[in-house]
Amino acid sequence: MFAHLYENTILKKPKSVFAILLIALLSFGYFSKDFRLDASSETLLIEGDPDLEYLKEITNRYGSKEFLVLTYTPNEGMVTDSSINNLLSLKYKIQSLDWVHSVITLLDIPLLSNSDAPLQERLEGFKTLKDEDVNRSRGFKEILDSPVFRNFVISEDGKTSGIIVNIKQNQQLEDIENKSREEIERYRDQIKKQNHNNILEIRNVIKSYSDIGKIYLGGIPMIADDMMTFIKSDIIVFGLGVLLFIIVTLWFVFKKLIWIIVPISSCFFSVIIMMGLLGLLGWKVTVISSNFIALMLILTMAMNIHMSTRFLQLKKSNLSKTNLEILTLTTAKMFWPILYTAITTIIAFLSLIFSEIKPIIDFGWMMTFGLITSFIITFTLLPTLLNFTPTKNTSVKKEEGSKITEFLGNLSLNYQKPIFVITFAIIGLSVFGINKLEVENSFINYFSKKTEIYKGMKLIDEQLGGTTPLEVILKFPEAKKENIEDDDGFDDWEEDSEQDEEKYWFTKDKIDTIASVHNYLDNLPQVGKVLSFSSIIDVATQLNNNKPLGTLEMGVLYSKIPESIKIEIVDPYISIEDNEARINLRIIDSQENLRRNDLINKINFDLQNKLGIEEDRYKLAGVLILFNNLLQSLFKSQILTLGLVMIGIFAMFLILFKNVKLSLIGVVPNFIAAFFILGIIGILGIPLDMMTITIAAITIGIAVDNSIHYIYRFKEEFRKIKDYKETLKICHSTVGTAILNTSITIVFGFSILVLSKFIPTIYFGVFTGLAMLLAMISVLTLLPSLILIVKPFGK
Repeated sequence: MFAHLYENTILKKPKSVFAILLIALLSFGYFSKDFRLDASSETLLIEGDPDLEYLKEITNRYGSKEFLVLTYTPNEGMVTDSSINNLLSLKYKIQSLDWVHSVITLLDIPLLSNSDAPLQERLEGFKTLKDEDVNRSRGFKEILDSPVFRNFVISEDGKTSGIIVNIKQNQQLEDIENKSREEIERYRDQIKKQNHNNILEIRNVIKSYSDIGKIYLGGIPMIADDMMTFIKSDIIVFGLGVLLFIIVTLWFVFKKLIWIIVPISSCFFSVIIMMGLLGLLGWKVTVISSNFIALMLILTMAMNIHMSTRFLQLKKSNLSKTNLEILTLTTAKMFWPILYTAITTIIAFLSLIFSEIKPIIDFGWMMTFGLITSFIITFTLLPTLLNFTPTKNTSVKKEEGSKITEFLGNLSLNYQKPIFVITFAIIGLSVFGINKLEVENSFINYFSKKTEIYKGMKLIDEQLGGTTPLEVILKFPEAKKENIEDDDGFDDWEEDSEQDEEKYWFTKDKIDTIASVHNYLDNLPQVGKVLSFSSIIDVATQLNNNKPLGTLEMGVLYSKIPESIKIEIVDPYISIEDNEARINLRIIDSQENLRRNDLINKINFDLQNKLGIEEDRYKLAGVLILFNNLLQSLFKSQILTLGLVMIGIFAMFLILFKNVKLSLIGVVPNFIAAFFILGIIGILGIPLDMMTITIAAITIGIAVDNSIHYIYRFKEEFRKIKDYKETLKICHSTVGTAILNTSITIVFGFSILVLSKFIPTIYFGVFTGLAMLLAMISVLTLLPSLILIVKPFGK
C-alpha cells in the first residue's frame, strides 16, 4: 500500500516533486538570513540554575562592570621614564575610544605611604606614580607590597602590569528588558556587532604600541568575540572541508559525474532547508553546535551512498528493467533500513535534550530535525534526479569487490577465536579506562596555545592572580547591641544616625571571620589572588605603622574615607545593609592537576569543619561554580541517557528484526566501539567536557546504522542462499562495500574538525572518527563472527 502510494506520488511525478522541493529550498533559503550565531557565556550555563540567580543577586549588590584586561610587559623596567610615558600614552589612547568608560593602570593606584602627612590628608589628596613630585621607587615598592594590588595590577616580579579597560554600560539593553523577544534579539545583535568593532579598535591600538613591549588582550568581551569568530570559521571550514572530501570520495567510489551531482544536491538542499528552519525557529548556533552543518553533510551523504550503491547493484543484476523499475526496487529495499538507521541516530541525538543545558538541548533538536530533513530529501530528491538522467551508462565501470571488505570477511570466516580474544581485551581495556574518566572545565585549555585568548589568559593566570572567579559570601548573625557596647566600648556612640549604625557593624568577630577565611583561601595552592575587606584592613594596618586597628578605629576610618575611594575599594567587599561580606578569589586555571570539583568540595568541607562556620552562614558563588554545575549535570545526564540510548536502539532492533538473538549481536559491536573510545579518553587522561562527553551516545547512534544495513542485507540474502558462509561473502562484497565507503566518508568527515581552534571540537572530531572506524571494523568482523556462531536465522 505504502510502496504503491510512494511510487505514484514521488517516483512517477519527478517534475512536480522537484518543483515542490525547489519551492521549499527558496522559502527556507529566504529564512536562512535569520540564521544566527551565539558565543555568549550564557550559552554554557544550565537554565534555571539557582547558583546563576544567586550570582546575579551578588553582582547587583556589590556592583560589576564589563571590562577588558590588557597585560603590559615593557621592554625596559616598569618605572623608567620611557615605560611610564608609554603606559600613560597607551592609557590616554584607549581612554579616547568612545565606548571606553575608564582605564585603570598602575599609574592610577593611590599611593598612601608616599608621604608622612596625617592619614586623613593622604586619603583626601593622594598621589599616584604619574605625579611629578612622587618618589617613584618608593611608590612602586608600595604597590608591589600592597595586599590589594600585588598579583592584581602588578605581577609579583614587577615585570608585568594589568590595564583594566571599563566599558560604558549599554543603557539601551537595560531599557528594552520588557520589550518583545525580537526587539531584544535585535539589540543584542547590535551589541555583538559593537563589541566586535570595539575589539578590532583596541587591537589596532595595541598593534600601534607593539614596539614598547608585549601587550596581550583578555577579558570576557574579547573571549566572546573571538569565540564568534571561531564559530564562523569552523562552520565555513568544516562545511567546505567535508564537502570537498565528499566530492573526492564520490569520485573515488563511483567515477561518474552524475554520482557526484546527485548526492551533493541532496546535501545542498538538506543544509539550506535546515539553516532556514533554524532561522525561522530562532535557534542559534553555538560553539557546541558549530559542527552541525558538517554532521548533516556526513549523515546525508551516508544515506545517499547506501541508496546509490544499491541502485547500481540492482541495475547491474536487472539489465532488462527500466530506470523507474530499478528506482522502485531500490527505494522499496532501502526505505526501511535507512528509516531505522535515521531513527536510531535520532534517538542518540535526542538523548542530548536531557542535559539541562540549552545549547546542547538545541543541538539535539537541530540534528533530529536535520536527520528528518535528510531522510525526506534522500527519498524525494535523489530518485527525482535519477529519473531525469539517461538510463544508459549510469553504472560504474567495473564493480570490484573491495579488497578491504574481502580481507575482513576472511578474518570473520577463519579467525573467529582471535576476534573474540581481541574483543574481550578491548572490553577489559575500556572498563579500565572508563574508571579513570573525570569531568573538568579548564576554560584556558579549550584554546590552542597559538591563539591570543590562550596567551592572554595564561599570562593573567600566572602573573596577575588567576582567571576563573569564585566568590565566598559570609553571612553574619544579627549583632546584639548590648554585647557590642560591653565588649567594644561603643556606649558613647549615637545610635540615631545612620553613620553610627555603620560603625556598629565592625565587630571583632566579623573581622576575625573574614580574616580567617581570607587567609585559608590564600594558602590554597590552586588559588591566585584573594581580595576581601581583610585586604583593606591589612593596608590600613601598614599605614598605621603596623599597629592593628581596633573595631572603633575601623568604624571611624570607614566613615571618613572619601566616597570615591570607598566605592572602589570597600563597597565591593562588605554590605553593611545586608550584614554580609564578600571574599573574591581567582583560580589559577592553567595549573596542572587542578580538579575544580574536588577544590569546591574541599573549600565547603574546610569552611565547616576546620574554620567552624555553619553551613547557612556562607555560600560559594561565581563562574567556577556555574561551569562546574554544568559539567557535573552533563556527566550525570549523559550516563543516564547513554543507558536510554542503548535500550532505545535495542528496542528498535527488536521491532526491525523481531529476533532477540539478532538484536543483541547487532548492538554489541557498536556499544564496544563507543565504550572503547571512552576508555581511551580515560587512559589518555583527557577530561570529559561539554563536547567529548556526548561522543559515546552519538557514536552509538551513527555507528549502529552499519549494523542495521548489514543485518538487513544478510537476512535478505540468507533467505535465497540458506548458507551462512556464502551469505557472509556476498554481504561483504555488496553492502560491506557501501558500509566501508560511508564509514570512510564519516571518519574523514569528522577528521575535518581537527582544523578547529576550539580544542573540545578537535577532540570530538578525532575520537568520534576513531569510534566510527572501530565500529566499521567491528561490524565487518565481530558481527559476522557472532552471526556464524549464534546462527540467528536458524540452521
